[in-house]
Amino acid sequence: MKKMNELSEKIVKTLKYYRKMLAIDFRSILYSINKKRLEKPIFIIGCSRAGTTLVYKTFSESSCLGTLQKETHDFWAQLHPLSERNWDSHSIDRTLASEKDRDIVTHYFYTQTGKKRIVDKNNQNGLSVPYLYKLFPDAHFVFIKRNPGDNIDSLIKGWNKAGEFGTWADNLPETIAIDNGKYRRWCFFLAEGWRQLTKANIEEVCAFQYKAINEAILSAKKTIPTEQWHEVSYEMLIANPIDEFKKLFEGCCVPFDNAIEEHCRTILDKPYNTFSEIGVEKWKKSVNREKIERILPLVAGMNQ
Repeated sequence: MKKMNELSEKIVKTLKYYRKMLAIDFRSILYSINKKRLEKPIFIIGCSRAGTTLVYKTFSESSCLGTLQKETHDFWAQLHPLSERNWDSHSIDRTLASEKDRDIVTHYFYTQTGKKRIVDKNNQNGLSVPYLYKLFPDAHFVFIKRNPGDNIDSLIKGWNKAGEFGTWADNLPETIAIDNGKYRRWCFFLAEGWRQLTKANIEEVCAFQYKAINEAILSAKKTIPTEQWHEVSYEMLIANPIDEFKKLFEGCCVPFDNAIEEHCRTILDKPYNTFSEIGVEKWKKSVNREKIERILPLVAGMNQ
């Protein structure tokens, strides 16, 4: 009986896979006949470990939006490889935005999801907001902020999971020896100036990343129409998820129906990709407390 059940599961998975592939091929044919364009795409942005996955997964619950249900680092990196930009930063300059890029991005998301309106999440894209806005002038941006202590604490913990957050860095043309060699693979993202930190303390590296991406996002905010820019703090989000998500959904012109509301009601019961239970000011009880206290002055005023 057990073998029969295992065989049945394999058959079902195989059928689902081929059905998905056929759907993608069919949409690709449709696209070649009548090219489409993404309409009001939603980009979830913020520092890595700031709560962006929580927001992305919640928007992905909407039947009105296409979603890949995963981060898209590889797709964007292949579009403009780091190696072609001297490995300086994950930031894609707005001058690289082109009709060709727009077509590639639209084709990818449309054929994969079957929707012309999508939600996407890739923390490295927080450095490329001007590029994304030039590609899609009607795009909406949802910015998640998190207090620096907790965010940096989570970044430090993430650097201990290089097999999850540093797989893209295998070909990095620099030797990484952070914390006297404890960390040998760069994690999360590159920002201008990262080469000066290849032998720094881990808390300095994480403070640098937190500051770099938040500064880039806040700078880009000035260029985006207010009705297309939405932001929320992680702390407010977990304190009142229903009301805060309702504001975000309505701001992005996405229906906040009963199913979404019910999802938000229990959203904190099953954390997405987190290292510990959801909470605020957790860093003060963390093993990294002393390290974080030393570098907090470097990011003072960033969580505004």
